Amino acid sequence: MTQQRYIPNHVAIIMDGNGRWAQQRNQLRAIGHRAGLKAVRKIVTHAAKLNINVLTLYAFSSENWKRPSNEVSALISLFIYALNREIKNLNKHNVRLNIIGDISKFNEHLQKLIIDAQCLTQNNTGLILNIAANYGGRWDIVQSAQKMTTKVLQGEIKLEDINEDSFATTICMSDLPEVELVIRTGGEYRISNFLLWQSAYAEFYFTDTLWPDFNSISFDEAIDVFNTRERRFGGVQNEEL
Repeated sequence: MTQQRYIPNHVAIIMDGNGRWAQQRNQLRAIGHRAGLKAVRKIVTHAAKLNINVLTLYAFSSENWKRPSNEVSALISLFIYALNREIKNLNKHNVRLNIIGDISKFNEHLQKLIIDAQCLTQNNTGLILNIAANYGGRWDIVQSAQKMTTKVLQGEIKLEDINEDSFATTICMSDLPEVELVIRTGGEYRISNFLLWQSAYAEFYFTDTLWPDFNSISFDEAIDVFNTRERRFGGVQNEEL
């Protein structure tokens, strides 16, 4: 009897390879980022079709500010363009948009667009789409620690009340299921400070495919590989009786 294919509840993707995709075509890196946005549309649509509950995309890391200023400006402009252009379509398809990261570093116009987009879609009941923007896993853990420390200082909790469960309530996406599958495109084999806490027991899938070329078939292949993994969560392999 064929085992039914399991669809992970929460998939996170490190979208890598836009710049190299453009360079291979003798084009500006900004063109690669635009091509990457087209891939985002396809993958969000496919995730919804697969009935994935949560999709988290790594759009802009806290380290990306170190890139050349013209590329950073292009990424910010593309983010603004995407929010303006895509939000109505996401809302139409019952997608709930959530931005994770320190958005205070963005200009006021972009911050307002982010807040408005989240408000527009907050009651939607379909796919939850998290966009990590100015996000870093270490920042996430530190901001959680700061919140827990404040609670102790204000007498809301005692020091001994801090444990993994209570700490997890102040981490980003605390109300969502933990990440089950992390996909990284572009041929690199690292997690780049992405969802360090939330991916503690996730399965990792790395592919040489550059992000603009990543499509529904690529996504299905990643899920098929995920289905071959035995997830033991620190336990031992099931033995036959």
